[in-house]
Amino acid sequence: MSSSVLPRRAAVIVFLAFAFAYFLSALVRAVTATLAPTLAQEFSLQARDLGLLAGGYFLGFSATQLPLGTWLDRHGPKKVALGFLGVAVVGSLVFSAATGFSGLLAGRVLCGAGVSACLMAPLTGYRRWLEPVAQMRANSWMLMTGSLGMVASTLPVQWALPLVGWRPLFWALAVLIAVAMVVIAVWVPRWGPANSAPVGASADVAPAPQGYGVVWRHPYFQRLAPLGFFCYGGMVAMQTLWAGPWMQRVAGYTALESATGLFWINVSMLCTFWTWGMVNPWLLRKGFGADRLMAMGLPLCLVVLLGIILAGPQAGGGAWALFCVSCTFVSLSQPAVAMAFPQALAGRALSAYNLVIFAGVFVVQWGIGLAVDAFAAAGLATVPAFQAAMAVYLACNASAYAWFMLRGRRHNVLQTSAP
Repeated sequence: MSSSVLPRRAAVIVFLAFAFAYFLSALVRAVTATLAPTLAQEFSLQARDLGLLAGGYFLGFSATQLPLGTWLDRHGPKKVALGFLGVAVVGSLVFSAATGFSGLLAGRVLCGAGVSACLMAPLTGYRRWLEPVAQMRANSWMLMTGSLGMVASTLPVQWALPLVGWRPLFWALAVLIAVAMVVIAVWVPRWGPANSAPVGASADVAPAPQGYGVVWRHPYFQRLAPLGFFCYGGMVAMQTLWAGPWMQRVAGYTALESATGLFWINVSMLCTFWTWGMVNPWLLRKGFGADRLMAMGLPLCLVVLLGIILAGPQAGGGAWALFCVSCTFVSLSQPAVAMAFPQALAGRALSAYNLVIFAGVFVVQWGIGLAVDAFAAAGLATVPAFQAAMAVYLACNASAYAWFMLRGRRHNVLQTSAP
């Protein structure tokens, strides 16, 4: 992070403080995929219940995004992250004490709301504290720490379940989140007024507009929104839920084999995001910006998903790892959105886009569960029901990519024809 506006040492410390919190948020997010068989057995949950339970996290997450963006621009990452993480502590305790599905769902919604600032807070800070190349690297490496949290949610959780049970795991998570709050309180610098930047940074000349209208109407935001909803949101939905049930109910994996598959999926994602962080500066110097890379790379995830659907029971953890890795091109859209707006609008731009992403996660997670149950009710066996549900999801992804490409051409035409 040598190009950071903050001194190098300060930038690294801030990154590590937020990375620890984001590691925990990703662990909380993804743990339902590993716990799904245990929870389904203990609480007699159906596919739609698992989808709603996992999606409840993202429902709580999404519900906070609009006020979160305004608060980030006004109060800064430190205060906002601390306030939200307190809610995550409560959510973890509620989930651990649940005696029925409603208690589980309430805990997940609170957890989702509580960790909803764990990525947006640092990305808002990076928009002021880091130069563009460093922002791309920091974004990729934050996602890498998230993948590390997802790795921790797989085999380590599976090994711990017979020893301590799933409830004490959430007691431990509550304690670790409280530790993360202390780390952020000590290490992250204070935030200046809404339209000022830290010492050494350049301030925006004009005051930022109020509200979210300027964000929603921005042509670049509109171009990326379907990709964020279906491709980015769907990637998270597969990684944190549906890859697990597919491996067990379609590919015939045992619970341990499924957890192992999820472990390697998340290791693959960790390595991929680390690689993105390393190569992004070089790619930018060579003229490969976010739009160009997404246009070139995203068709690969469509081809892989089609292969998974056609292969059916032969598509296991390796195929889902390849799908998730091929989807990571869409992660470049997040810092691209931040850099498309002035610094004083960064919090709202990022939070609005995150709302789109996690609304997509909720819809895809729950929607696939509904689709699987619906196709099964229509007479399809388990494997064809899963294949049909994934085919619907593939069509949504293809449409989102087509919109991204067509809007890009339209933007280029308007630029060319402008006087």
